[in-house]
Amino acid sequence: MARQKGLMKYTGTIGDVRHFKIKGQQGFFAGLVGGPTAQQVKSAPEFERTRENMNEFGGCAKAGKSLRTALSALMGKFTDPQVTGRLTSIMKKINLEDGTEARGYRKVEISTQRKYLDGFEFNKNLSISGIFNAPYDVNHDVDRTSADFIVDEFLPVDLISAPSGSTHFRLLNALAVLADFSYNPTTGSYEPDDMDNNELNVVEYSPYIPLNQSYSGATITATLPGTPTLGANVSVVQCIGIEFFQEVNGQYYPFASGNCLKIEEAF
Repeated sequence: MARQKGLMKYTGTIGDVRHFKIKGQQGFFAGLVGGPTAQQVKSAPEFERTRENMNEFGGCAKAGKSLRTALSALMGKFTDPQVTGRLTSIMKKINLEDGTEARGYRKVEISTQRKYLDGFEFNKNLSISGIFNAPYDVNHDVDRTSADFIVDEFLPVDLISAPSGSTHFRLLNALAVLADFSYNPTTGSYEPDDMDNNELNVVEYSPYIPLNQSYSGATITATLPGTPTLGANVSVVQCIGIEFFQEVNGQYYPFASGNCLKIEEAF
């Protein structure tokens, strides 16, 4: 694949050369037009492995999309341009762990492989551990419908790397229910094992906290709505985050930089 360096910037095809951009990367790229036809990929015996991979990849993409949908209120502000692909990649690792179904139809069994989600940073260029270094802990109840983000007393100027110009910050505690995904031969696609609870979510915030004063600490509790009954085929993803603001005449204006979100635990 070639990378274009000249002044001309265009996409599309000229002759046998296709020009395009890649989301999240600088510059323009070029590659030769070619490859098998769509009909060959769909029906030719030599593309059986390809079809199997495509089928499972679609299931992994659906699982990743469910998590992003559940956390849609936080997407954009806390994510990098490659977050969709990075989540799909994690789901594919989970998919490969399934040893119960035939290749091409393996489950995305998140409930047995939650370790792959732990510590996931929604912005790969900005780790929360590099921004927020205050002492904290998390826990959840036995029914998995409620979880706490417990922050001890600390001095923000010493333990938070805030963007220049910010005066306040907020902490957040988010829960998202994510079901296992299995292939449904009737519909010919992957579907959540628990459609009722999949994508159930809640986000709770701290008050606006001044950066230049000592913070006494608090517990931010997030409780899923509707008192759901969660089975073994669903996971609860707990995310913690921090976002920054500038206070002007009693109004809090959000910053586009410095905001962080990560999966603290999946249970």
